[in-house]
Amino acid sequence: MAHTGLTNTVLVVDDEAVIRARLKGYFEREGYRVLEAGDGEQMWQQFTNQHIDLVMLDINLPGTDGLSLARELRSRSDVGIILVTGRDETIDKIVGLEMGADDYVTKPFELRELLVRVKNLLWRISLVKKAQQEVVEQFEQCDDIIAFDKYILELNSRKLSRGDEVIKLTKAEFELLTAFALHPQQVLSRERLMQQTSHRNEDVNDRTIDVIIRRLRNKLQADLFVTVHGEGYLFATKVKD
Repeated sequence: MAHTGLTNTVLVVDDEAVIRARLKGYFEREGYRVLEAGDGEQMWQQFTNQHIDLVMLDINLPGTDGLSLARELRSRSDVGIILVTGRDETIDKIVGLEMGADDYVTKPFELRELLVRVKNLLWRISLVKKAQQEVVEQFEQCDDIIAFDKYILELNSRKLSRGDEVIKLTKAEFELLTAFALHPQQVLSRERLMQQTSHRNEDVNDRTIDVIIRRLRNKLQADLFVTVHGEGYLFATKVKD
């Protein structure tokens, strides 16, 4: 069956054939294209030959474990990753998310709950891709360098400087500052700002945006970022590109 782009493809990576068959049958009935792999080697073979949108990855696999595979997979791809494990321990969840997984479920799981998690993750991925495409289009329409106040923001090199001083920014800080610089003196809602970040984890929320902006205020001039109560934030300066 060829991938048409209309149906999401899910890869189930589990060494238990019964679990793979159960997930394959259920998600195919829900309209998904489902591929299988019993270990890491088979997983990489599937990625070599197929387009995959999301991976359900068991932690306890023969050979390379699921956590190590998640880390390697995230370094190569933006595919959605849901870790599956029989251990209900907080430390496993934390480590899994740190390795690059988007979500985490514990066996035994309800198929309906897993379906909701898959739908939500694919929806978040689609929002991120849409936002990233919008940013790319905005980049193409403006110069590489944006000047505001006493700062120079270089988009291609992801560099912010003030005179001879280079101001280090995290990826999230750069993404939000770029969104503000491309929309100066406009109120941007927290929801819109969330869409400008590449983080897909559900923990990215209004509070996360507030924290990132607080960090930007500490690194730049605080009065550049004005809080518009009930609406969002405004970048209170003129820019030159």
